[in-house]
Amino acid sequence: MAKEETYDAIIVGSGANGGWAAKELTEKGMRVIVLEAGRKLDPDKDFAEHTWPYELRHRASVPQTWLYRERQPIQSRCYACNEYGRHLFVDDVDNPYTTPDGKPFLWIRSRQVGGRTIVWGRQSYRFSDYEFKAASRDGYGEDWPISHAELAPYYERVESFVGISGSAENIPNLPDSKFLPPMKMTCGERLLKKSVENTWKDRRVIIGRSAILTEGHNGRAKCHYCGNCDRGCTTSSYFSSPGSTLPAAEKTGRMTLRPNAVASHVIVDANSGMAKGVAFIDQLTKQSYEVFAKVVILCASTIESTRLLLNSATRQHPEGLGNSSGVLGRYLMDHTYSISIGGLVPSVANYPYNYDDGRANGIYIPKFRNVGARDPRFIRGFGIQGRVVRQMLPANLRMIPGFGSEFKAMVRDKKGPAPFAMTAFGEMLAQEKNRVTIDKNVKDAWGIPVAHIECVHSNNERAMARDQIESLREIAHKAGFEITRENAQLAAPGLCIHEVGTARMGSDPKKSVLNRFNQTWDVKNLFVTDGSCFVSSGCQNPTLTMMALTVRACDYIADEYKRGSL
Repeated sequence: MAKEETYDAIIVGSGANGGWAAKELTEKGMRVIVLEAGRKLDPDKDFAEHTWPYELRHRASVPQTWLYRERQPIQSRCYACNEYGRHLFVDDVDNPYTTPDGKPFLWIRSRQVGGRTIVWGRQSYRFSDYEFKAASRDGYGEDWPISHAELAPYYERVESFVGISGSAENIPNLPDSKFLPPMKMTCGERLLKKSVENTWKDRRVIIGRSAILTEGHNGRAKCHYCGNCDRGCTTSSYFSSPGSTLPAAEKTGRMTLRPNAVASHVIVDANSGMAKGVAFIDQLTKQSYEVFAKVVILCASTIESTRLLLNSATRQHPEGLGNSSGVLGRYLMDHTYSISIGGLVPSVANYPYNYDDGRANGIYIPKFRNVGARDPRFIRGFGIQGRVVRQMLPANLRMIPGFGSEFKAMVRDKKGPAPFAMTAFGEMLAQEKNRVTIDKNVKDAWGIPVAHIECVHSNNERAMARDQIESLREIAHKAGFEITRENAQLAAPGLCIHEVGTARMGSDPKKSVLNRFNQTWDVKNLFVTDGSCFVSSGCQNPTLTMMALTVRACDYIADEYKRGSL
């Protein structure tokens, strides 16, 4: 087994959180190695944001779930795992996992330098104390060990570097960020905003808060509105770790990036019980390696980090590393997803075409249930994301009914109605039974035991879903939108790709895996800063909160490291 040099810190994962950990620690003087399971991408070859359908073998017209049914039956359920970007997702055959019969979990994964920041949705919202202190409000579960006031300075540091476009709205349950100028709403979206806010006093329609640059920022070019952000961005105009945080870390000269390094377990010192390194297998050669450091930080993604901890069981930690509480692997969550409607906005045909099809953003309706009065049907709530945009013309016109000379004139003059879509994203409650364990009978292509995932919706999510579809319908009808399609069925957990929990933070070591600084209670030089640390899921997209937590943890790590306590 080959051995590598000793570092100040090992960071497992190079995505949103791994990139931030590398940037923060190297800028504070620490020498780090970043282990990434996948390869380093070449934007000129791997990004396809400017590729036209006619350049593809199947013209992007064959259903991806059929096209990739043999090697990527799970990944192809994600909208972005298509003919443009399937190579940005894992091979399900090489990367298996197991679930109970009849209880699917759709685990969507990317293994490359940058992880899922290459294909993510970029929506970036802060949590408020409605999320951090939700248990105190409704009596369910546990509060986070931190508040918005404590995390706010770290949110701002992330926002200042990343660049979040949006508008200040002063909404109590959706704190404002430090914003770049907002994108403009389309005509149809302005009609929706006017209708909703004139009808319901507790509902707001705002422009989406997105990690897409509306002006040049920190050496990165502003968005040129090609509209295909899920295929990569050669100008780094949306946030990805290879386009921002990793170059900042590399600039210090104190970061070593090791791609194709599939981590198998954390190495634990037999005498002290402390973490001393990480074992990994080269993805291509399958040769085993060990790398050593004084601090280990897991940013491998929610389920991967927990899988690593469970696969790191030793004599001192027989139930998994950091699992003296028995909580490791439990309380898995993912936002409820797929409750949606779509259709047409006829009144937009009265306005000239304004070339809005390249804006990869939309509107957001923040949570309005259980903000004031308690809803008797369910606790917590949901937000709504949507957009009214003509998309790529003329291809989108196949969604608009019509025939003959009048239809041809509409296509030629670009005066047809605009398509719209709205989807609800709801909070999933933290349940102890929703968990990740290890299936020792199944191994991946590198011989590592795989995750066994058990996760189902509760009656609370099902009650919320019924309200979601009714709310979507009433909002659309009130605005004069024509609904031509709808889905009232919840997707299996995982498909929202907002999975969190399984190594939660807390104030009590008997009820949590991590303390308030993302440090494991059991192993003081071992930290976990990705989504696995979440105590509850809220209904906002989680990545901005993950990054802020990582920056906060890195401040603590650097201070403790200088003091010699790690």
